[in-house]
Amino acid sequence: MVRRIFRLMRLGIWVAVLNPVAWGQGVDVSMKIAIRGGHHSAGAGKPSSMPDVVVWLSPVQPLPSKPPSAPHAPYRLMQKNKEFEPHLLVVPTGTNVEFPNTDPFFHNVFSLFNGKRFDLGLYESGTSRSVRFDREGVSYIFCNIHPEMGAVVLALSTPFYAIAHGTGGVVIHGVPPGSYKLQVWSEQAKAVNPSAFPRVVQVSTSDASLGEIDMEETSSSMNGHKNKFGEEYHQAPESPY
Repeated sequence: MVRRIFRLMRLGIWVAVLNPVAWGQGVDVSMKIAIRGGHHSAGAGKPSSMPDVVVWLSPVQPLPSKPPSAPHAPYRLMQKNKEFEPHLLVVPTGTNVEFPNTDPFFHNVFSLFNGKRFDLGLYESGTSRSVRFDREGVSYIFCNIHPEMGAVVLALSTPFYAIAHGTGGVVIHGVPPGSYKLQVWSEQAKAVNPSAFPRVVQVSTSDASLGEIDMEETSSSMNGHKNKFGEEYHQAPESPY
């Protein structure tokens, strides 16, 4: 009996080694985003294409262990050629995001809408400011000098997310088994049935597909925004900037 127990223990150790779920690596959860009825109009600073859709899974119950953090470079939303790069930035809640100005003129980055509210004031070429996105949510980012500049920072309190673009296929990697709330967001699209989100899904110990998520294209959430004073932009015609 004792020998049998030891054999089972050894077998269990090898199962743990061979099974990635046992080591907390999780499984792949895939889905397909289908955009209905639209021409995939471009948002601020983006070429015409299928709108990016962010999908994420938030654990319903605390996970047994904290998922390992993926290494990454400092988060930056760069100002270059009177554009923000990248246009969409997804960050963990509590992250500091840098806003370097690489243009040869002043910028004034601000966000006074939903999400994180801030105003970085005027700052010159070659300098930078930073903002801590301390709560989950969507922040629309603008420049008080250049109305054509716009970007989005999406702060998430879960590492299980992915961005669907191109053909709409998306995979969230490394999801441990359990119950999750599935949520979706896009600057230029919304769920055909918004009341269905967030919805609870179950993730098992094997790779799974959540099927197709139907969305319909909308106009950009950034269209027609005002300056930081809530007024229309006023720019002198002779200004080179």
